[in-house]
Amino acid sequence: MIKSLYRSLGLPVLAALAGAASTLAFAPYSAWYAALISPLILLLLIQNTSPKRGFALGYCWGFGQFATGISWVHISIDNFGGMPKVASLFLMFLLVAYLAVYTGLFAALLNRFTPQISKTRLLVAAPALWLISDWLRGWIMTGFPWLWLGYSQIDTPLASFAPIGGVELLTLLVTISTGAVAYALMSKRWSILLIPAVIYTFGFGIRHVDWVTPKPQQTTDVVLIQGNIDQASKWIPSNRWPTIMTYMDTTRANWDADIIVWPEAAIPAFELELPSFLSNLDSAGKMNDSAVITGVVNRSEDKQYYNSVLTLGVTPYGDYSYDLEERYHKHHLLPFGEFVPFEDILRPLAPFFNLPMSSFSRGAYIQPNIVANGRHLAPALCYEIIFNEQLRQNITDETDYILTLSNDAWFGDSIGPHQHMEIARMRALEFGKPLIRSTNNGVTAVTDYKGNITHELPQFEFGVLKATMTSTEGSTPYKTLGSWPLYVWVLVSLVWGWRRST
Repeated sequence: MIKSLYRSLGLPVLAALAGAASTLAFAPYSAWYAALISPLILLLLIQNTSPKRGFALGYCWGFGQFATGISWVHISIDNFGGMPKVASLFLMFLLVAYLAVYTGLFAALLNRFTPQISKTRLLVAAPALWLISDWLRGWIMTGFPWLWLGYSQIDTPLASFAPIGGVELLTLLVTISTGAVAYALMSKRWSILLIPAVIYTFGFGIRHVDWVTPKPQQTTDVVLIQGNIDQASKWIPSNRWPTIMTYMDTTRANWDADIIVWPEAAIPAFELELPSFLSNLDSAGKMNDSAVITGVVNRSEDKQYYNSVLTLGVTPYGDYSYDLEERYHKHHLLPFGEFVPFEDILRPLAPFFNLPMSSFSRGAYIQPNIVANGRHLAPALCYEIIFNEQLRQNITDETDYILTLSNDAWFGDSIGPHQHMEIARMRALEFGKPLIRSTNNGVTAVTDYKGNITHELPQFEFGVLKATMTSTEGSTPYKTLGSWPLYVWVLVSLVWGWRRST
């Protein structure tokens, strides 16, 4: 009876704790080995169980992972959602409960098609099904591809594989390594541990391979302004001009830079409300041979709202005019934060669903690069930086830098902004492009083309970051091929695993 009770209650709790431990693998903790140990425990727990039992344990693991790993989401719901604490916690519970379904699905399918201990189960089927569950989570309902295991390896030898196959390849290699350790523990065949040893050794061996070439003759002096504007009071009308002048006064002191970058929605007004100010800023930029990039909120004539990026000063667009065709408009919107699914049903239910700026429209999936002072920048506004395929299709042969503007003030002093920066670093490494990340209150930083942070500002302080950046030329294998080789690998693995299990 005690053993039965332990299996009924103890194993699900252990699975949830193991899932929660996976959060330690990501920034700011960066205990990368937790990304191997945590899923290893899950693989051991779901061995010799039914698909139904496997789903329950996988679900508990996922619940533990997301309850801790995206706990920062609750800060925005609680602080800005206008809901009682109980209601905001319930909404957070629903989000975590939904995301946990995908690891439950992984465990159920693995136990359904490859129930026996075997190399095929742990080295072929499990990694393939893990990738499928991640892909589904990153696609269904606009997607939430956060906490992919590969991100935890940004500072390990596995990072060398990112330019080859992106974060998905790193995730695959993590799960293969985990599967090898699980097989060794269950079968006592220790020679299989050579597989993770070879993977990590090979990654270390190719760390100096450069898929792109820096262009030392093409450097850019950039200035990033971190305004540290309080989110709760930012949009109060009386604070509009004090906020704008915080950025403007700092810009005047830095006209010697090639490009000056303000963060997402730095201007607390619709662009159409400030034509004279923006025209003067444009003229000042041209006069000082500089360019200013800023986030701004737009409203079209047919009352469509856009989260946009505006470029002023030395640009190919001519003198300033209110032309929405010459803006970058965010495509991948944040559910509930920037649009409300099923809004006719949900908006009447609670104030949370009427958060400010929660009715945005999408820009096009592929848009031209921003051109500022002769430099081409591929933009990704805030949440968009987690969608590597979208960015891949927006980077061109002319792209000099990746540009991401963000405002993580919604999430306070939490782990969210650090995870966000870790994801941005992965994009730089995948595509071999230096990255510029300008935020309201951190993490504001720039990286080199290998994703290493070269300059960074402290969080929650007003600051000015100055850096000289070097463009690159050439293309990484991942930029050229994307995830197609992994799609083929997964398909072959599933067919192979199914045939071996029948």
